[in-house]
Amino acid sequence: MEQGDGIPAVTVTMAAGQPLALGDVAGPLVVYFYPKDDTSGCTREALDFTALAGEFQAAGVRVIGISKDSPAKHQKFAAKHGLTVELASDEDGAACEAFGVWGEKKLYGKTYMGIERATFLFGGDGRLAASWRKVKVPGHAQAVLEAARAL
Repeated sequence: MEQGDGIPAVTVTMAAGQPLALGDVAGPLVVYFYPKDDTSGCTREALDFTALAGEFQAAGVRVIGISKDSPAKHQKFAAKHGLTVELASDEDGAACEAFGVWGEKKLYGKTYMGIERATFLFGGDGRLAASWRKVKVPGHAQAVLEAARAL
């Protein structure tokens, strides 16, 4: 994904089970990809976006977190941590592939395939305005909010 690219024409499944074509979302949109529900970094990131949900809403920006976890797992994750940020499932990996976030990762000397923590900010025209790759969680949601406000 390069700056100016349009939102990929992929469909994800929201936590409640309904499909959502990302290209059909009107207005500014933040899409953040994370590896797995209920892990420390992913929980912190979701809590940070939840804490700023009102500010994103006031700025007219929709925020959707995506992982390969099932809608049912997303519902449990949200309920357990009081999350209000929207979560979506990409169980078939189509969105991960389209956004270029599925790839080789290394942990404790082992190599495996997984989701790169990455965030994409699209303007009201559906074009990529900013992106963050290999995200470090502390302060990230606030940085995305500031970029969204500057649209």
